[in-house]
Amino acid sequence: MRSIQKSFYFILLLHAICTASPVFSQVQLKTVHASFSVNNKGFITSITDNKNGKEYCPSGMSSAIMSLYKDKQYLLPQKMQFNKSKMEILLNYPNGSVAKVKLTRQQQYVRLELVSLSPRNGVDNIVWGPYKTNISKTIGEIISVVRSNDFAIGMMALNDNTTSGPPADGDIPFLYFYVHSPDPIKFPLPPNLKEGQTASIGGDGRNDVAFSSQPEEYFRMCNGNGAKLEPSFGSTISLHSRDRRKEQMIRFPVLPDNLDGKANSPRYQLVAPADADFIGSAIALYACPDSLGLPTIENIVLKEGLPHPEIDGKWIKDPASYRTDMAWYGVHDSLASYAKQLGIHNVQDEGWGEYYPNPANRWTKKGVNFQSSPTVGIKEYGAQMQQAGIRYGLHTLCEFMQPGNNSDVAPVPSDSLAIMQRTTITGDITAQDTIITVADTAYFNEFGGWEGNHTNVLKIGKELIEYNGITTTKPYTYLHVKRGLHGTKSASYKAGTTIVKLQPNCYGGFAPDLNLQEVYAAYYGKWLTDGGMDYIDFDGLESCMYQGHGQYSFKRFFRKLFDSYQQNGGKHLRVMGSGLFEGNWHYMSVVNVGGGENMFSPVLNEWRNEGKDVRYIHSSNYFPITFGIQSLSSDWSLYDIENLQAKSIGWDATYMLGLSQQVVETCGEKEDIFKAFRTWETARATNVFTPAIKELLKDMDYKYHLEQTGEKSYLLYQVKENRFNGIIPNTDGVTLSLSNAYKSQPLNFALKVHAPKDAEINGLEIKVGNNTAIRIDRKLMSGEYVICKNGEWYVADHGRKMINRITATGNRELARGSTQVTIKALQSISGKTTLELVVPVIGNEVALREKTQ
Repeated sequence: MRSIQKSFYFILLLHAICTASPVFSQVQLKTVHASFSVNNKGFITSITDNKNGKEYCPSGMSSAIMSLYKDKQYLLPQKMQFNKSKMEILLNYPNGSVAKVKLTRQQQYVRLELVSLSPRNGVDNIVWGPYKTNISKTIGEIISVVRSNDFAIGMMALNDNTTSGPPADGDIPFLYFYVHSPDPIKFPLPPNLKEGQTASIGGDGRNDVAFSSQPEEYFRMCNGNGAKLEPSFGSTISLHSRDRRKEQMIRFPVLPDNLDGKANSPRYQLVAPADADFIGSAIALYACPDSLGLPTIENIVLKEGLPHPEIDGKWIKDPASYRTDMAWYGVHDSLASYAKQLGIHNVQDEGWGEYYPNPANRWTKKGVNFQSSPTVGIKEYGAQMQQAGIRYGLHTLCEFMQPGNNSDVAPVPSDSLAIMQRTTITGDITAQDTIITVADTAYFNEFGGWEGNHTNVLKIGKELIEYNGITTTKPYTYLHVKRGLHGTKSASYKAGTTIVKLQPNCYGGFAPDLNLQEVYAAYYGKWLTDGGMDYIDFDGLESCMYQGHGQYSFKRFFRKLFDSYQQNGGKHLRVMGSGLFEGNWHYMSVVNVGGGENMFSPVLNEWRNEGKDVRYIHSSNYFPITFGIQSLSSDWSLYDIENLQAKSIGWDATYMLGLSQQVVETCGEKEDIFKAFRTWETARATNVFTPAIKELLKDMDYKYHLEQTGEKSYLLYQVKENRFNGIIPNTDGVTLSLSNAYKSQPLNFALKVHAPKDAEINGLEIKVGNNTAIRIDRKLMSGEYVICKNGEWYVADHGRKMINRITATGNRELARGSTQVTIKALQSISGKTTLELVVPVIGNEVALREKTQ
């Protein structure tokens, strides 16, 4: 009887996925986790959690299920009719337009698709939402999701021409800070700030580090407009779709506006049309427990046939797939050996520098260099890497087309270069003329592009022309003209010939339009497979913004790239890049941007400005956060590398371990560091870190040590460092207090000398407690160490390699409780010489075993 009842209730549940009242005055859209109510005007009036009935629609507010957008104004629906048998709604708008929207029942989300809009009456965009919610804790501005501790509400675009946020010039927002405390108790706002207040990012905007200028946790960097904090009630989420068949004139800064007065101010740009319309625009609207947010998105991705890249059978967004990558510098003799020892399978080769695409010379006559053998070609080396099980790739400047090394720019420029302005010449000109008059000034008086780039280049026919300014009265005449730029051929042209201003990139080169962009995407797919590469790093991803189509441009580029890669025999492409956007979210495995110490310091165990900003952006959008490139320093200790691994696992973060043969071979703790790194990688893959253990690993007051005890079992130890910086040595002695809250243990001691160039310390005397005395009767140079390790005292070089042993009296134990250490200079020291002391203490262990599913 009970089984029959269960089956009956299950049928009722399925039947209730989407029901409507008999008079069609309200539609109830129900998923397994949430219910959405839509009134007879076409507004969402309720969003409730099915489990507890909690309401997530702001009190007294409602949201248009779909808005029209005309002349930068919203048109909201006035009436809705629901056809239950066809699962369609008709929305009537004040301009006379009627929209037909198809509803599809899914267990975890509601699918909405615009079937038709007639008459259009000047509508150029449709907007899904903005949908109002009372959630405000976490704003996922890139993929249109808002999240509390308990619940998430989001929407996902189901086709390429449906992109994040409301319509905007360039269909992409610029970066800025907004004030929002993640925890008002832990991070209270000062009196001069209020929730939602905005501020410009810092620096000159010419590198990613410069953008991060606000260290406080309540300053959040915004990198999208798919979701927005609304302090008065919570938040909004939205997506939109544009009729791209229409040419547009936009005013667009691309990146942060007005960073240094003028350089990054917006420019006017003519946006060429594309074959994409808003009819067929579709979204998935979901609401679920936040812990199920990523699985819900994966369900949407799989059911709707969205990009679902996998590596080793795991979706690239699944935290179980997160792994550390390697950034390689210098000669390549040891690259494969190091990768194998460390258990790293993804390597980006920085040795080539920044690769600029050039179809006429794909490999730029470069090769892979070795110290002990001849240079080999990239194709040969790529094949070797594949055989070694390494996904190998290069650092590229995406679509940056530079005049000196790109056949589509010079000597014969392509007709598919992205443009900013267009007009016609008003008089015939010869190949020698420098007086060129045109029909209108358009916005030719604006210099360069958004970065303050003074690259002012015209294209007419197959010729490039430099100019600087244009007269403001007729006859409109270009100023300071130089013909035949970049080796192009000067020619004669008739009146009425079209002349355009090219869109420059930030390095003085150019960018492709949407059509040529797809040629380059296909080029990269074949370039990768021909070169035996399964990994690519796209620096300069702003090159997908230059066309003025924003997220749509990103989607076209990456879809073509992956199609080409697979068509040419590629299997598992790992993609990294310079930024995360809604347009590349599905395709990117990692975004390991940023420079080491600007992101996170594994030595000092602290977040830095850029790391704080990127951490919030990524984690808010269900994407792995990053520590950027963390380059191994030869003076790192075992616990420094273990801390880097522990924190990356605790935060579900990725990073690139920067290595070179030169640095590794000068590292005194190389063997211990390599072994420990591999232990953490193996444990990560074995899935031994529970959510509770990950929270433990996040604790910034501790580092951690891991030991493997069996095939799938480990012991995790807490490490508390006694760290003293800026010790000024003198002949009277400096006394410091070491703390050990754990049991008595072997002493682990490292004292480093910091001194001006060519300065030195003429001997030291060190006493630890009442039983240990050490005297160093030798000169200590800047960068050298006094170390106690494994019961042995010695002087070490800047990489912790032993120079000579030291005789010490007494034991090598650190007692529980407080221990005094006194450091005394044998001779007076002048100048700015200081010492740095680190004494780690090992805590109690926690047993870890493989988690069972």
